Amino acid sequence: MRIFCASLATETNTFSPLRMDFSDFEQSFYAAPGAHPETPTLCSAVFPALRKQAKTGAFDLIEGTATWAEPGGLLNAKTWQRLRDEVLDQVRAAMPLDGVVLGLHGAMIAEGCVDCEGVLIEAVRAIVGDTAIIGVSFDPHSHLSQKRVDNADIITVFKEFPHTDFVEAGEACVDLTLRAIRGEIKPTLSVFDVRMMDVLPTSRDPMRGFVDKLKSLEQSGEVLSVSTIHGFMAGDSPDLGAKIIVVTDNDTAKGDRIAAELGMELFSFRGQTKPDFMTASAALQMAAQAPQGPVVIADVWDNPGGGVAGDSTLMLREAMAQNLQSAAFGTIWDPMAVRLCHAAGEGATLDLRLGGKTSAHAGAPVDAQVTVIRNQRDAVQSFGTSVVPLGDCSVVQIGGIDVVLNSNRSQAFSPDLFTNLGINIADKKVLVVKSTNHFHGAFASVAADIIYAAVDGPYPNDPTTTPYKRLARAIWPIVDDPHQKELT
Repeated sequence: MRIFCASLATETNTFSPLRMDFSDFEQSFYAAPGAHPETPTLCSAVFPALRKQAKTGAFDLIEGTATWAEPGGLLNAKTWQRLRDEVLDQVRAAMPLDGVVLGLHGAMIAEGCVDCEGVLIEAVRAIVGDTAIIGVSFDPHSHLSQKRVDNADIITVFKEFPHTDFVEAGEACVDLTLRAIRGEIKPTLSVFDVRMMDVLPTSRDPMRGFVDKLKSLEQSGEVLSVSTIHGFMAGDSPDLGAKIIVVTDNDTAKGDRIAAELGMELFSFRGQTKPDFMTASAALQMAAQAPQGPVVIADVWDNPGGGVAGDSTLMLREAMAQNLQSAAFGTIWDPMAVRLCHAAGEGATLDLRLGGKTSAHAGAPVDAQVTVIRNQRDAVQSFGTSVVPLGDCSVVQIGGIDVVLNSNRSQAFSPDLFTNLGINIADKKVLVVKSTNHFHGAFASVAADIIYAAVDGPYPNDPTTTPYKRLARAIWPIVDDPHQKELT
C-alpha cells in the first residue's frame, strides 16, 4: 500500500492591503519532501500522524512538500502555480498510489483562481484515478466548494475555535483514509449549506455545546465524522459561509438528514455566538481598574491570523492617551523598527516611528521616545505543540507600556509570546493581544479576565457592508431568511 501526503496552506483576505508571494511561505514554514519536523504545524498534522502509522510497516509513505504562509492578502498567480505544480509533480512521481492525504487550510485565493484547494484536489483526483482514496483536512475558516466535495472521499475539519484540536483533526483524517483504503468503510459525504456567516467561537456557549454534540455523534458511531465549516468573512468567495459536513459509512440518506438537522440548529444560533465587543477606550479603562491582573484584551480585528498586517496603532494610541501603566502589547508588526532597535542595542533610548505602515484604516504611525529593553533573533511562540516563528523581535518601552515588535507577522497564540522575550506577565496589569480567539486556549489559565475589543480597521468584519463581488447565494446577515429567499 502506497500513500502520499502534502500540505499547502494559507488564508486569503481578499480585502487586505497586503499581497503575498513565495517569500511569505518561506518565512512562515516551508519543508521540502522528507524535511517536515516531528512537531506538526496548524495544517500539516497529517504528516506526523501518517509517520506514526507507517512505522507499523502497513504501508509505504511518500512525503511531498509541506508549506504554510501566515494569512495575508491575494496570492500572486506565479506562486500559486509554482506550489500547485510542485505538489502535482510529486503525486505523479509517487504513482501508483492507494491514497493521498492533504493538509490544507481551505481559504486560499490567488490571482485567477478563486478555489485553489478545489482545483488542487480535482487535479490530484485526475492523476490518481477513481479508486484511490483522497483524505483532506481543513481549517473551519474556509470555503467549502462543490469541487472539493466531488473529489475528496474524506473531509475532516478542526472543530474548535481556538483551533486546539488541529492535531486530532489530522489524525482523524489519516485514520479514516486508511480504513477506507483497507475496505473497512465506504465513506460518503453529506453537506448542508447553513447560509450564515458569523463569528463562532467554541470556547463559549452556544458553540461549546454544539461542538460537544458533534463529538458525541462520532463517539457513538452514529457517523464516521461530522464537521462545521465556519466560513471566512474576509474572503470574497462564492462559497462564503457556514456548512455542515457529515461522513457516513455508505449511508447518504442518514448523512443528509443529520447534516440538515445540525445545520438548522447552527442557523438558530445566528447573532448569538460572538463575544460582547467593547470599544478600545472602554476595554482599556476596565482593564486598568480591575482588582487584579493580568487582564487580557483581544484586539480582535487587527489580527494577522485574519490576513491583515497587525501593525494597527489604534489600541496603542488609546493606551498612551490614557497613560496606561504596567501593560504589554503583543505584537506590532514592523520589520524596519525591529532593525533600528537591533542596531541601537539593548538599553538604548531613541526616537522611533513604529506601526501604521500598511493601511489608511489602521492608525497613523506612533512617534515616541522608546527604550529598547530586549532584542532577540529568531524569536518564537507556541501554539499547542506547534512552534510559530516571530522572526527577529524587539521589546520597547513607552512610558508604562512594553511593546513587542516582530518582523514575521503572527497573531498572538500563547503567553510565551511575552515570556520568551523576558516579559513577566505576572507583573503586568494589562496584556493586549492581536487575535480574534486563538489566544484564548493558552491565555485563559493565566488571565484574571478576558475582554474583547473591536477596533475597526482593514478587516471587513460586517458582511452586510462588505462589497462581495462573487457571492451569488443568499446568506445571513445579508438576507434575514436566506433559506426562503435567494440573493438578487
